Amino acid sequence: MWALAIKTLVADRGKLLTALVGVVFSIVLVNVQGGLFVGLIRKAGMLVDCGEADIWVGHRNIHNADLPRDIPERWIHRVRAVPGVRRAEPYLIGVTDMTLPSGAFEWVVVVGVEPSSLMGNAWNLVEGQPESILQTDGIIVDVCESRKLEYPQIGSLLELGGRRARVVAKSEGIMGFLIMPYIFTTRQRAAAYLRRPADACSYFLVELEPGYTAESVCAEIRRRVPELAAYSRQDYSRITIDYWMKRTGLGISFGAATLLGLLVGLIMVAQTLYASVLDRLGEFGTLKAIGASERQVYTIVFAQAISMALAGAIIGLLLAGTIQRLFSTPYAPIIIPAWLSLGSCALVLGICLLASLLPYWRIRKVDPLMVLQG
Repeated sequence: MWALAIKTLVADRGKLLTALVGVVFSIVLVNVQGGLFVGLIRKAGMLVDCGEADIWVGHRNIHNADLPRDIPERWIHRVRAVPGVRRAEPYLIGVTDMTLPSGAFEWVVVVGVEPSSLMGNAWNLVEGQPESILQTDGIIVDVCESRKLEYPQIGSLLELGGRRARVVAKSEGIMGFLIMPYIFTTRQRAAAYLRRPADACSYFLVELEPGYTAESVCAEIRRRVPELAAYSRQDYSRITIDYWMKRTGLGISFGAATLLGLLVGLIMVAQTLYASVLDRLGEFGTLKAIGASERQVYTIVFAQAISMALAGAIIGLLLAGTIQRLFSTPYAPIIIPAWLSLGSCALVLGICLLASLLPYWRIRKVDPLMVLQG
């Protein structure tokens, strides 16, 4: 029955191509649009996900890694005394203006790390070394933000918050959800750029001792220092992402666009499969006339739907992967996780099977006697 189903499907190449286009379109749209959404929203938690900290400790009302509220540095001693804390370092994040060589200015996010450990420093450096920020007035910029910063080179002098800054290293791909570039430097220098007290800090970054879990240490930190909130890396990244999801409506806009395109593609598939079966009602009547059971007839329709879904899914995933390799950039990353690919294939398969059920009720009403009389 499977061989007959496929031969029947391939016989009408025009309708086969139309249905395949619908399946491929649906798979590509869901994966590329969904991949853009995943890539964009992951940028919101980039500092947290790519940092070295196991736990982020901050103001008890923290909800966004890029927009924190300062906490007293002296509280770090109480955090360091918590069992399971191997190391805790202050971390400073704030927004200031950068004056560019042309006289224009750009708002930037300054990230200050503790000089003794460089915990939470820039990663994926393409020029210079992480410890380069220990140099006088040293800052690290990202090559992907070069256009905004008027293409600074190693050694270029800039002005941050009215103070001199010198580019000593460059990273690649550190671009957050905000449109403002990240600038990494030491914490004391960052405080001067941000016009904050020298002991200002936004977070305490915690590294755990082996054998301790983030959940237990977070609970103990909150118990000993109730003025602070403590979250594991995964939890704080999720909190940051949820903040932007709820405040910007990003999920609704991406979801609506994806759903609309998905419906268009799936309607094309369902309509094509339905029309294909209706065109062959006489053939199905012939099969029933020569003794084919209802189950065998439905197996043919079922096999056609499965074959259509599998062929379209394979082509669609290959095309989506090609688009990802060609067009994914740090500005608009396309990240297609396995669950998204599998989910889109399962959805398309389900729609194809549903579409195969609709014409089946017409097939059941076909009277074999009409075929024999014709």
